[in-house]
Amino acid sequence: MRSPDPMTDRAAAPPADTISVPWSVVPDYHCFGCSPHNSSGLGLRFTRHADGLQARFRLDHRFESYPGVVHGGLIGVICDEVMGNLIVLARQVPAFTVSQRTRFLTPLLIGRDYRCVATLSTDKAGTIGAAADILDQDDGLCASSSAVYRPFALTDVRHQLTLGDADVARLEHALSIPDAHFAPDAPPGSNPLHRNGVHP
Repeated sequence: MRSPDPMTDRAAAPPADTISVPWSVVPDYHCFGCSPHNSSGLGLRFTRHADGLQARFRLDHRFESYPGVVHGGLIGVICDEVMGNLIVLARQVPAFTVSQRTRFLTPLLIGRDYRCVATLSTDKAGTIGAAADILDQDDGLCASSSAVYRPFALTDVRHQLTLGDADVARLEHALSIPDAHFAPDAPPGSNPLHRNGVHP
Protein backbone atom coordinates (compact mmCIF):
# COMPACT_ATOMS: atom_id res chain seq x y z
CA MET A 1 0.00 0.00 0.00
CA ARG A 2 1.34 3.40 -0.98
CA SER A 3 2.09 5.82 1.84
CA PRO A 4 0.36 9.22 1.79
CA ASP A 5 1.95 11.59 -0.70
CA PRO A 6 2.38 14.97 1.02
CA MET A 7 2.14 16.65 -2.36
CA THR A 8 -1.05 15.00 -3.65
CA ASP A 9 -2.89 13.66 -0.62
CA ARG A 10 -3.14 16.85 1.45
CA ALA A 11 -6.92 16.64 1.63
CA ALA A 12 -6.86 13.05 2.85
CA ALA A 13 -7.53 12.53 6.54
CA PRO A 14 -4.31 11.93 8.48
CA PRO A 15 -3.76 8.39 9.78
CA ALA A 16 -5.28 7.69 13.20
CA ASP A 17 -1.81 7.36 14.76
CA THR A 18 -0.61 10.77 13.52
CA ILE A 19 0.92 12.85 16.30
CA SER A 20 -0.01 16.54 16.38
CA VAL A 21 2.88 18.91 16.93
CA PRO A 22 2.42 21.85 19.33
CA TRP A 23 2.72 24.31 16.41
CA SER A 24 -0.66 23.09 15.15
CA VAL A 25 -2.37 25.25 17.80
CA VAL A 26 -1.31 28.30 15.78
CA PRO A 27 -4.13 28.56 13.22
CA ASP A 28 -1.96 29.74 10.34
CA TYR A 29 1.51 28.35 10.96
CA HIS A 30 3.52 27.88 7.76
CA CYS A 31 6.42 25.58 8.62
CA PHE A 32 7.95 24.36 5.35
CA GLY A 33 8.37 20.88 6.79
CA CYS A 34 5.12 20.10 8.58
CA SER A 35 2.43 22.71 8.07
CA PRO A 36 -0.70 21.65 6.18
CA HIS A 37 -1.22 25.37 5.39
CA ASN A 38 1.95 25.74 3.30
CA SER A 39 1.12 24.70 -0.27
CA SER A 40 4.83 24.85 -1.18
CA GLY A 41 5.94 22.77 1.78
CA LEU A 42 6.53 19.08 2.46
CA GLY A 43 3.41 18.48 4.56
CA LEU A 44 5.17 15.90 6.73
CA ARG A 45 3.05 13.94 9.22
CA PHE A 46 4.58 12.30 12.25
CA THR A 47 3.95 8.96 13.92
CA ARG A 48 5.54 7.28 16.87
CA HIS A 49 8.43 4.90 16.22
CA ALA A 50 9.81 2.35 18.65
CA ASP A 51 12.96 4.48 18.94
CA GLY A 52 11.48 7.97 18.69
CA LEU A 53 9.54 9.69 15.90
CA GLN A 54 9.11 9.03 12.19
CA ALA A 55 7.68 10.62 9.07
CA ARG A 56 6.87 8.84 5.82
CA PHE A 57 7.20 10.79 2.59
CA ARG A 58 7.22 10.63 -1.20
CA LEU A 59 8.36 13.66 -3.20
CA ASP A 60 7.42 14.75 -6.70
CA HIS A 61 9.33 16.61 -9.43
CA ARG A 62 9.00 19.97 -7.67
CA PHE A 63 11.69 18.76 -5.26
CA GLU A 64 14.06 17.41 -7.88
CA SER A 65 17.76 18.05 -8.46
CA TYR A 66 19.16 15.81 -11.18
CA PRO A 67 16.31 14.36 -13.25
CA GLY A 68 14.43 11.88 -11.09
CA VAL A 69 16.56 12.54 -8.00
CA VAL A 70 15.44 14.39 -4.85
CA HIS A 71 17.50 17.52 -4.14
CA GLY A 72 20.08 16.66 -1.50
CA GLY A 73 19.37 19.76 0.56
CA LEU A 74 15.86 18.52 1.21
CA ILE A 75 17.24 15.37 2.83
CA GLY A 76 18.80 17.54 5.51
CA VAL A 77 15.56 19.51 5.86
CA ILE A 78 13.51 16.35 6.40
CA CYS A 79 15.95 14.96 8.96
CA ASP A 80 16.06 18.31 10.78
CA GLU A 81 12.26 18.48 10.80
CA VAL A 82 11.79 15.05 12.35
CA MET A 83 14.62 15.50 14.87
CA GLY A 84 13.39 18.96 15.87
CA ASN A 85 9.82 17.82 16.36
CA LEU A 86 10.98 14.83 18.40
CA ILE A 87 12.70 17.27 20.75
CA VAL A 88 9.58 19.44 20.99
CA LEU A 89 7.37 16.44 21.74
CA ALA A 90 9.74 14.60 24.06
CA ARG A 91 11.29 17.51 25.95
CA GLN A 92 8.36 19.95 25.67
CA VAL A 93 10.65 22.73 24.53
CA PRO A 94 11.34 24.27 21.11
CA ALA A 95 14.96 24.35 19.98
CA PHE A 96 16.99 25.99 17.24
CA THR A 97 19.41 23.91 15.17
CA VAL A 98 23.00 24.76 16.10
CA SER A 99 24.77 22.34 13.78
CA GLN A 100 23.85 19.45 11.51
CA ARG A 101 25.86 16.91 9.57
CA THR A 102 24.28 14.70 6.90
CA ARG A 103 25.80 11.69 5.18
CA PHE A 104 24.36 10.57 1.84
CA LEU A 105 24.66 6.87 1.05
CA THR A 106 22.46 6.67 -2.03
CA PRO A 107 20.32 9.15 -3.97
CA LEU A 108 16.62 9.38 -3.08
CA LEU A 109 14.38 9.04 -6.11
CA ILE A 110 11.32 11.05 -7.06
CA GLY A 111 8.03 9.18 -6.62
CA ARG A 112 9.42 6.57 -4.19
CA ASP A 113 8.33 5.89 -0.61
CA TYR A 114 10.78 6.68 2.20
CA ARG A 115 10.65 7.24 5.92
CA CYS A 116 12.77 9.28 8.28
CA VAL A 117 13.28 7.95 11.81
CA ALA A 118 14.67 10.29 14.50
CA THR A 119 16.08 9.43 17.91
CA LEU A 120 17.51 11.46 20.77
CA SER A 121 21.15 11.20 21.73
CA THR A 122 23.10 12.73 24.60
CA ASP A 123 22.75 16.27 25.96
CA LYS A 124 25.83 18.44 26.43
CA ALA A 125 26.29 21.92 27.84
CA GLY A 126 22.71 23.10 27.48
CA THR A 127 22.17 21.47 24.09
CA ILE A 128 20.18 18.44 22.92
CA GLY A 129 21.58 15.92 20.47
CA ALA A 130 19.55 13.95 17.95
CA ALA A 131 20.08 11.61 15.01
CA ALA A 132 17.96 10.60 12.02
CA ASP A 133 18.06 7.93 9.34
CA ILE A 134 16.24 7.91 6.02
CA LEU A 135 15.20 4.43 4.96
CA ASP A 136 13.74 3.10 1.73
CA GLN A 137 10.80 0.68 1.35
CA ASP A 138 13.09 -2.26 2.11
CA ASP A 139 14.56 -0.57 5.20
CA GLY A 140 17.79 0.13 3.34
CA LEU A 141 19.71 3.09 4.76
CA CYS A 142 19.82 5.98 2.25
CA ALA A 143 21.05 8.85 4.42
CA SER A 144 21.85 9.62 8.04
CA SER A 145 22.07 12.88 9.91
CA SER A 146 23.10 14.07 13.35
CA ALA A 147 22.45 17.46 14.87
CA VAL A 148 22.79 19.61 17.96
CA TYR A 149 19.91 21.82 19.11
CA ARG A 150 19.74 24.67 21.62
CA PRO A 151 16.44 24.92 23.51
CA PHE A 152 14.83 28.33 23.85
CA ALA A 153 11.98 29.99 25.69
CA LEU A 154 9.38 31.61 23.45
CA THR A 155 9.51 34.81 25.47
CA ASP A 156 13.25 35.10 24.81
CA VAL A 157 12.91 35.00 21.02
CA ARG A 158 9.72 37.01 20.54
CA HIS A 159 11.69 39.64 18.59
CA GLN A 160 12.60 36.95 16.01
CA LEU A 161 9.19 35.29 15.65
CA THR A 162 6.10 36.68 13.95
CA LEU A 163 3.70 35.50 16.64
CA GLY A 164 1.08 37.53 18.40
CA ASP A 165 0.44 37.30 22.14
CA ALA A 166 -2.48 34.90 21.64
CA ASP A 167 -0.36 32.53 19.55
CA VAL A 168 2.48 32.60 22.07
CA ALA A 169 0.01 31.79 24.84
CA ARG A 170 -1.41 28.89 22.78
CA LEU A 171 2.05 27.51 22.11
CA GLU A 172 3.19 27.82 25.71
CA HIS A 173 0.06 25.97 26.83
CA ALA A 174 0.55 23.24 24.20
CA LEU A 175 4.19 22.81 25.23
CA SER A 176 3.20 22.47 28.88
CA ILE A 177 1.06 19.39 28.20
CA PRO A 178 3.10 16.18 27.89
CA ASP A 179 2.35 14.11 24.82
CA ALA A 180 1.01 10.74 25.95
CA HIS A 181 3.37 8.98 23.54
CA PHE A 182 6.46 10.55 25.10
CA ALA A 183 5.46 11.14 28.74
CA PRO A 184 7.99 9.95 31.34
CA ASP A 185 5.21 8.03 33.14
CA ALA A 186 4.06 6.13 30.04
CA PRO A 187 3.68 2.35 30.57
CA PRO A 188 6.99 0.43 30.77
CA GLY A 189 8.46 -0.26 27.36
CA SER A 190 6.26 2.31 25.63
CA ASN A 191 8.46 5.36 26.05
CA PRO A 192 11.06 5.51 23.27
CA LEU A 193 13.17 7.95 25.28
CA HIS A 194 13.67 5.43 28.07
CA ARG A 195 14.65 2.72 25.62
CA ASN A 196 17.29 5.06 24.22
CA GLY A 197 18.61 5.70 27.70
CA VAL A 198 17.64 9.37 27.42
CA HIS A 199 15.30 10.82 30.01
CA PRO A 200 13.47 14.15 29.82
